[in-house]
Amino acid sequence: MPFVPPDFAIPAGLRTADFILRPLTIHDLVKDYAAVMTSRERLLGLFGPESDWPRADMTLEEDLVDLGWHQGEFDRRRSFAYTVMAPQGDGEGECLGCAYIHPAERAGYEAKAFCWVRRSAADLDGSLFAAFRDWIAADWPFSRVAYPGRDMSWADWAAI
Repeated sequence: MPFVPPDFAIPAGLRTADFILRPLTIHDLVKDYAAVMTSRERLLGLFGPESDWPRADMTLEEDLVDLGWHQGEFDRRRSFAYTVMAPQGDGEGECLGCAYIHPAERAGYEAKAFCWVRRSAADLDGSLFAAFRDWIAADWPFSRVAYPGRDMSWADWAAI
């Protein structure tokens, strides 16, 4: 079964006064790498307690590989990664973080989603999460989305 229906129009993103959410691509490499590496301690465990992402020795080239994988998955409609950018005039400023929508591997859920903001934008974490969650509920075709580490503990997620 496909992650999203073949005729579903993938949302282009979300814009608020505080951030722009749009598809993550390899062209975001330099800004993404800076956001990730300056926020490493804040991001450890984002994808689960056993996750070592981002490693302290992650290179720019390894981040490029990650971004290429995310872009390819998005293009194939298998998972969706969005960058979170600061609005700046009519364009974008620094990368504030990322948001991800993946298929859920647990019964009762269609998707699992994660988002993060860089250390220097920590005050936006709550508003990003609320907007991200509302956007998924309003614009995506999922009836059950899990937010492990946010709306349930990792232990509860593992027990499903």
